[in-house]
Amino acid sequence: MSDRPETDPAAGRRQVGMLGALRQLPPGIWVLGFVSMLMDISSELIHSLLPLFMVTTLGASALAVGFIEGLAEGTALIVRVFSGTLSDYLGKRKVVSVSGYALGAMSKPLFALASSVGLVMFARLIDRIGKGIRAAPRDALVADIAPAHLRGASFGLRQSLDTVGAFLGPLLAVIFMLWWKNDFRAVFWVAVIPGVLSVLLFAFGVREPAVVGGGKRTNPVSFASLGRLGAAYWWVVGVGAVFTLARFSEAFLVLRAQQGGIPVAWVPLVMVAMNVVYALTAYPFGRWSDQMNRNHLLAIGLVVLMASDLVLAAGTHWSTILAGVALWGVHMGMTQGLLAALVAHTAPPDLRGTAYGFFNLVSGVAMLCASVVAGWLWEAHGAPTTFYAGAIFSGMALLALWPMARRPGHSP
Repeated sequence: MSDRPETDPAAGRRQVGMLGALRQLPPGIWVLGFVSMLMDISSELIHSLLPLFMVTTLGASALAVGFIEGLAEGTALIVRVFSGTLSDYLGKRKVVSVSGYALGAMSKPLFALASSVGLVMFARLIDRIGKGIRAAPRDALVADIAPAHLRGASFGLRQSLDTVGAFLGPLLAVIFMLWWKNDFRAVFWVAVIPGVLSVLLFAFGVREPAVVGGGKRTNPVSFASLGRLGAAYWWVVGVGAVFTLARFSEAFLVLRAQQGGIPVAWVPLVMVAMNVVYALTAYPFGRWSDQMNRNHLLAIGLVVLMASDLVLAAGTHWSTILAGVALWGVHMGMTQGLLAALVAHTAPPDLRGTAYGFFNLVSGVAMLCASVVAGWLWEAHGAPTTFYAGAIFSGMALLALWPMARRPGHSP
């Protein structure tokens, strides 16, 4: 497969600048971006404080944090296969996705009420199940709405706005923690508000396009349907799994920041720094992925992740830790929207929900394994070993990427 996006009759429009591309994006892409932003504000108000809440208030271990984070994120990714397939079968992506956003919003009060690690785990699973339900149909909806020649830019914009929420959430967490004198539960209650707003905006602000292909829906998980996904799509699935194995839960960035001597109320600024960089880089790299060799971006993204792990492993001062976290954000900006766009490029339009679901099923298993291993390394050998291991996995992923990328017909 070529390293360029699919042929478009208006190929000259690919030469439009980044600002011009923004003006060409449909309104639905912008609304979906703001929906993601609001839900991420809600989620990150909680998630930026949750590892510290579990360790300092509930007495959880780093291994328990790693297990809960890995299980929660892995569950979210695994659930996507079912919601994505359901959205293909029904031909209704919006209703499935909105229900996932609603479940995520409903989970937020449980964190404020939690008095044990078990209840936190339950709330985290409900929250991530909601994410799993909404994510694959939403990504397929972005692919349905976006013009083919601006698909990378569309995913980049949605990811960028999503990440604006991911840094506003921790920033608000810092403000409220200082205001309410480290009252975790009060901050968790605030998270309910943007979660509800996100559901309402999606429900009333997004218009779903006509069903691709129309007519009677076929079974998207039949052997015939899965066979239509093709080798190029499964190559992208393999690459996504390798990337996930090399990058464990961001909860360990928060714990590393605490080790760097950052006061508890200021620790969420670590996630602010990471997500500011992520937000600033996601759209430019998404737009560039429409115009350049995507293999190069994937490889450079792994190099950046390796550098981030090495800095976080070696550094003990807060400034060094922030530098490592910023590099982590650059890696995310380079790779996450690109991988989402690659799924859209390689999957048939009527199977996009299923394609995103299976992509995330494989990545979910990888995320669970990576986070549990990271938690065990942290407990048994300390934080530096955890990040050195991440650098080693990144290097192994880089070595595995090049031979696959060079195979004829498998280049994204």
